Amino acid sequence: MSQRLNPTAILYLVIPPFLWAGNAVVGRSISTLVSPMSFNLMRWALACCILLAMARQVLQRGSPLWQQWRRFAVLGLLGTSGYNALNYLALHTSTAINVTLVGASTPVWMLLIGRVFFHQTVSTRQLLGAALSIVGVLLVLSRGDWQVLMQLQLVPGDFYVLAASIGWAVYSWMLMHPTPESAPLRADWRVFLLSQVVFGLGWSSLFTAGEWALTPAHVDWSWAVLAALAYVAIGPSIVAYGAFGAGLKRAGPHVAAHFINLTPLFTALLSALFLDEAPTVYHALAFVLIVMGIALSREPARAAAPAAARAHG
Repeated sequence: MSQRLNPTAILYLVIPPFLWAGNAVVGRSISTLVSPMSFNLMRWALACCILLAMARQVLQRGSPLWQQWRRFAVLGLLGTSGYNALNYLALHTSTAINVTLVGASTPVWMLLIGRVFFHQTVSTRQLLGAALSIVGVLLVLSRGDWQVLMQLQLVPGDFYVLAASIGWAVYSWMLMHPTPESAPLRADWRVFLLSQVVFGLGWSSLFTAGEWALTPAHVDWSWAVLAALAYVAIGPSIVAYGAFGAGLKRAGPHVAAHFINLTPLFTALLSALFLDEAPTVYHALAFVLIVMGIALSREPARAAAPAAARAHG
């Protein structure tokens, strides 16, 4: 089955950046109340409990998951635990504008990793689409004033986001190149997501243990923290990951990567909403540029069709 950007794929791929934008806003709002690794562990522990109620059969003896445990351990590290832990950590050590700026490099890493490791052809249209999408993100981050970007300085948190972006690109390509043995797990998105979350929870536990052993970790319980946990466990975790996986199979990694760049735009709009500030002209222009980047990226690499067929099989 060929990869197509139809209305269903668009809906699936718009949902994740919107929910992840909310995740960024919530993460910043409680960053002083909970240590980053601890918050990430609690997020996925709660998400795991919800998924267990829907797909616990995947953990039974004889499940194909145990034959594929190495692959799902990597998916859990790259796609759930490590990616989010690095982003929460970055919110503690870097500015929001820097974090989002570095995260905007995801489409470039998606193209590069696809070319080097998965033998995908990169077209001029895809490169132009990546450039337009990133320019749109820069427009949002600079608030329409390019001089703002000249004042940026890289700090350690920016490299956390860079590592997270590279890991997410590898994760996306792994989803597009499933093994035949994983087909039963991919048939139900709840089963497939729980298969990753179980291992991601193990990684998150290790990261949290290190945090409490090496840093002044803390959790200041409050209704704000509980509400934040409920949101990130359901929206950005279960709903967003399920939707992204569905959209990825329909549109392919090249296109899906550009939708991720809607996250800073949604973040700006949500922040404007909560701060009672009206969107500006540069928000609209940025949206146009990002959509143009998505449209140009629709041309799939020539070698992508067999991978898509395997993903749907």
